[in-house]
Amino acid sequence: MAERDMASPQSLEPFTGGKLFDTVFTRGMALVEETAAYLDGPGRDQSKNLSREAGLTYAAWSMELTTRLMQAASWLVMQKAVRDGDMRREDAGARKYRIRRDEPALDPAMQEGRGLPPRFLELVGRAEALFEQICRLDEALYQPPRAASAANPVSEQMAALQKAAETGAFDPLMIWRRAK
Repeated sequence: MAERDMASPQSLEPFTGGKLFDTVFTRGMALVEETAAYLDGPGRDQSKNLSREAGLTYAAWSMELTTRLMQAASWLVMQKAVRDGDMRREDAGARKYRIRRDEPALDPAMQEGRGLPPRFLELVGRAEALFEQICRLDEALYQPPRAASAANPVSEQMAALQKAAETGAFDPLMIWRRAK
């Protein structure tokens, strides 16, 4: 029931007005700043000394990392605007403002020992976790509740039992009556 309540745009206020949002917002924005400082400072210096393969991975991942963090920051700022009354909830639910993962997550564990700076890999891991959390929050807040699937085997069995009970084909007391 709580999921259904969270899915409607009218229920954004409890989320954006609560401690969870404040925590995610603060942590997310701090990670954006921390990553930018690393990429512009120590990361830039470290990337100059990487092997060709590690350097290419670093460059590609840096772009993906920056893109995902900017998407996450934009989403967080938009939710803050909704909370502060600067944006309508209905507008925030528009498809163009939604955030979702279209490509596989970067996996820093797969790159350990391949020459990438440990600090970079740590930031990638934290950024991927934040992005995933925000994607889940977006879905919970804006995705309409899913109806039960007609192909659900449990639902099909329940419907068959209900039909049998309604038509008299299934009478559990019949067995008890025969035993007497």
